[in-house]
Amino acid sequence: MKEELKDIINRLAERFPEKESALLPALCYLQNRDGYVSEEGMKSVAVILDLPEARVFSTASFYSMLNLKPEGKYIIQICTNVVCTLLTENPLLEYISNSLGIREGEVTPDGLFSIKEVECLGACGYAPAMHINEERYENLTFESVDEIIGSIRKSELI
Repeated sequence: MKEELKDIINRLAERFPEKESALLPALCYLQNRDGYVSEEGMKSVAVILDLPEARVFSTASFYSMLNLKPEGKYIIQICTNVVCTLLTENPLLEYISNSLGIREGEVTPDGLFSIKEVECLGACGYAPAMHINEERYENLTFESVDEIIGSIRKSELI
């Protein structure tokens, strides 16, 4: 275990009356640092905060904003709520999965894209919709999805 991680998590723990209260902030720190929360990271947090590993693992797996495996540089969140799904002849999730050659939770071989299914993006009036990282795209067609993904790929080559 790296001393730097221990120091950072101990500083986080000082902000709370109980050390256990630093669990979620510590996991978020790992997520921000590494892009995901690794098993090794969770074990380190358990040791530093003197918590059972099961407590750390269950907390990490409970929060959907924590990624337990590496993800692509561009995370495509696809709304699969009834409104978004009914407004396309073929669900966007299936189309994008086929286009990128990956399923939900996988990463493209170049490390650029991963797909996440989400229940709602709050864009029902503009369905179908998706987010790529923090950018929202609305009124999507298969052609517009191809253009968006193509422009991201192109920008990565520059």
